[in-house]
Amino acid sequence: MLNRSSTLMPTSGSMAAQLRHEPPQPGGAPRLPLLREELALHPGPDLADGQPSWTLQDPVRHQFFRIDWLSFEILSRWALDDLQRIADDVQACTTLRPQAADVQAFAQFLIDNQLVQPRAADSAQQLAARLQRARGNAWTWLLHHYLFFRIPLARPDRWLDRALPWVAPLYSRGFARLSLLALLIGLVEVYRDWGRFSATLVDTFSWGGLLGYGLALSGAKLMHELGHAFTAKRYGCRVPTMGLAFLVLWPMAYTDTNEVWKLRNARQRLAVAGAGIATELLIAVWATLAWSLLPDGGLRSAAFMLATTTWLTTVAINSSPFMRFDGYFFLSDALDMPNLHGRAFALARWQLREHLFKLGLPPPETFSRQRRRGLILFAYATWLYRLVVFLGIAVLVYGFFIKAVGVLLFVLELLWFVALPLWREIKLWPALLRQRAGTADKASSWAAWASAWRRPLLLLGLLLLALILPWPQRQTSSGLLKPIQVMALYAPAGARLQNLPWTEGAPVTAGQLLLEVDSPELQLRQLKAKARLERLRWQASLAGVDQEQRRNLGVLQQEEDTARAELANLQAELAQYRPQAPFNGVLRDINPELQTGTWVARRERLALLVNPQAWQVETWLDEEAVRRIEVGNQGRFRADGLEGPTIALKVLAIDRDATRQLPGAELSLAQGGSIATRDQQGQHIPEHAVYRVVLQASAPPPGMAAHSWRGQVLIEGEWEAPGLRYARAALVLLWRELGF
Repeated sequence: MLNRSSTLMPTSGSMAAQLRHEPPQPGGAPRLPLLREELALHPGPDLADGQPSWTLQDPVRHQFFRIDWLSFEILSRWALDDLQRIADDVQACTTLRPQAADVQAFAQFLIDNQLVQPRAADSAQQLAARLQRARGNAWTWLLHHYLFFRIPLARPDRWLDRALPWVAPLYSRGFARLSLLALLIGLVEVYRDWGRFSATLVDTFSWGGLLGYGLALSGAKLMHELGHAFTAKRYGCRVPTMGLAFLVLWPMAYTDTNEVWKLRNARQRLAVAGAGIATELLIAVWATLAWSLLPDGGLRSAAFMLATTTWLTTVAINSSPFMRFDGYFFLSDALDMPNLHGRAFALARWQLREHLFKLGLPPPETFSRQRRRGLILFAYATWLYRLVVFLGIAVLVYGFFIKAVGVLLFVLELLWFVALPLWREIKLWPALLRQRAGTADKASSWAAWASAWRRPLLLLGLLLLALILPWPQRQTSSGLLKPIQVMALYAPAGARLQNLPWTEGAPVTAGQLLLEVDSPELQLRQLKAKARLERLRWQASLAGVDQEQRRNLGVLQQEEDTARAELANLQAELAQYRPQAPFNGVLRDINPELQTGTWVARRERLALLVNPQAWQVETWLDEEAVRRIEVGNQGRFRADGLEGPTIALKVLAIDRDATRQLPGAELSLAQGGSIATRDQQGQHIPEHAVYRVVLQASAPPPGMAAHSWRGQVLIEGEWEAPGLRYARAALVLLWRELGF
């Protein structure tokens, strides 16, 4: 991570502060403060409008200020020690036309940034007061150092000077070509051995793999910072410190490369900004080649880490221009706009005020329309990105600390990162409105105030109405469209097909024979059962003439009842071999290999009877979504991959109990559905409580011959105010954390 600080000297028309004059000269003219003797001035790049610039260096605080042509001309005539004389001399010697107010504004800029010598009698008290304001009280100090602090660990400047000749070959074209060759060879070897490469990725998800990743990441970050340091040193810049910076207790390495602002060449500044990412990419290239050449072991695992995961993290994090990481300085140097965030934020705040109050103030800086629009969009994107990052950090802090401390830190971060910037902006609005009204008296400018506040109040009212008025709620999820009546035909046991009177898609009426199979074993058992029943009946009929049979009549009758029940069971079992249609439908998915005389295995599916006139959709919703719908709500369904019409639905039933497992994997997130599940011994267990919802189709879907389709379900839920939902979620969270 680079660490740079810079300030762009604003143009003379953008400063309105008044100079705190030194005691007047004998003639009555105000004296200008003396410049600090240790300040240095370096040539800078040409600005966007073509005028030259210079960089003013404060070596004590290690800060840099870029000044424009007018500021340089004023600074070069500072010895004249008079506002008007300096302005007149600049007009006489250049094409610039400054006024005394411009010189006064520049002097105020020097005073505000402590670039002049303190000469007032109470200067010591003023400096002490400024230091105390910067430090704040103990709570402010603690909050600042919890959110961000740095620990310098090394002063590497002399060591970098000695080591630079050894590193210089790495900047040559020959090394670049050699690295490109290593990349090609490494990629070819990885492609040839992709199976082992991907298996290595799986093996890293272990405690040993995580330890190796941590060591590889630490080494890569060290090389990342050395890449910045050596590149800055190569262009003659001093690198005073390297160390660790902590953002909400999260460690990040940093390198102080402030002196890069001295460089007039934008390409050199870009090279320093991109050196860290370029270093890690080069490490990944050579690590890829090393992985393909090294034997299995610790070195090969480390090479795999460096070739894959470490450089991805640096590209994902350091390349972001929304935080003050490498990507920000790279973009700043590419646009040649020091203090890019501050200037973009100032422009966005100006546009916001103009939209709200129509102040008619000039923009803080003059840019082309395209660049101004881009900077404003960049500012809003940065605010949104930081809001998401800080909220995420707050949630992590809340989760990792004990609850009481976590809630406190969560609230502190929201107040510091979100509420405090908004409050600082809102506090400026009254002064801006008084400036617009042209008076400092609030009472005398009530009409102007009312006119200025009309639009913000209207927007605030619309926002409140949007929160408290009910809005239609639409619940979306993935669902399965299928017929309500479906009957699968299976072979009850190993049997032989005797008759199949239907073809694929043939209509069948309820009660008609669907197919006929026979089982020789079952038929033999039926014949034996019939023979036994006849024998028992014959023996019972002899009881009238045979005394012995008369004595056994009770036993014979009992055996006859048993034989009759056994025969009935066999006949019922044989009926399964001659299934009849229980409803009107069509036969689908008939096995094309089925022919008369073909033997089928037990539980082999033979065909499917489908009623194409009645269809329904099954879907699963979470608890919050189920609460907003009820039986009778309307919905729509569109099958995945189809361009057909949307199918109208109506909620038919809602389960009261949560589903413990899904009947299939079609709606799971891994299969393209919307339900997060985990596989547990072949069962698909929902990660969160979901409830089954059944919807009935208003009409048969046209053109759908298959018996099941997955698609997107949209249900029109009950109307509800968004503010009520947010308030309920906050109360539920509070109730849960309080332990109720």
